[in-house]
Amino acid sequence: MTIETSAATPAVESDQVRFRSDMTVELVKHAASDADVIWAARVSTKGEQSLDEIDADPERSRGLINYLMRDRHGSPFEHSSLTFFVSAPIFVWREHFRHRIASYNEESGRYKVLEPVFYVPGADRPLKQIGKPGAYEFVAGTAEQHELVTRATIASCEQAYAAYQEMLEAGVAREVARIVLPLTIYSSAYVTMNARALMNFLSLRRSSPDSRFPSFPQREIEMVAEQYEEAWQALMPLTHAAFVANGRVAP
Repeated sequence: MTIETSAATPAVESDQVRFRSDMTVELVKHAASDADVIWAARVSTKGEQSLDEIDADPERSRGLINYLMRDRHGSPFEHSSLTFFVSAPIFVWREHFRHRIASYNEESGRYKVLEPVFYVPGADRPLKQIGKPGAYEFVAGTAEQHELVTRATIASCEQAYAAYQEMLEAGVAREVARIVLPLTIYSSAYVTMNARALMNFLSLRRSSPDSRFPSFPQREIEMVAEQYEEAWQALMPLTHAAFVANGRVAP
């Protein structure tokens, strides 16, 4: 077993199962720029002449992008595409798939042997919930609580993966053998969405003081959202700036 985590969590080594406390997000393909918003918006007044805006300097159109964001004219933000390859625990995917504004293709436990890679919270992951649903916060756990979570997770995952392997070696179908595996096992998928869909995702899955409407995401899916936002901001800086300036509300 190996735990691959941040510097805040020491590595633990054994001989079979691996544990991580991070999420992996890779931008693999994109067609996304601020200019995409501009030519799509200006077709309403310029018709096919808006095609001349494709290679225009988007900086001079900062005001138009901000106007579209502020007044929630959302369709111009749909003329873009970002495809990510994401590795995250299945319990994160359960939340991610709630967003039906993206296209997904995930690895299949029916057709491939799932790798023995599992999530365990890092030492900086808050463990204690204070308050009730809708009005609560998470605070740091004690060293004893972190030790318990780590120990119990490792033991459970090792036992589950051993049972999975035992069934596979006995000739049991992969789609049956996988039923013993916990939600903390990692799965990978391609996720494709446009900028408007991404803003919707970020408005719900990131906690930010700039948000007009507060959001309280689970920390693990927020770790995915943070990496999405970093990649998107680099591609569409004016659109991102308008999103933040207008309270992180998806248009």
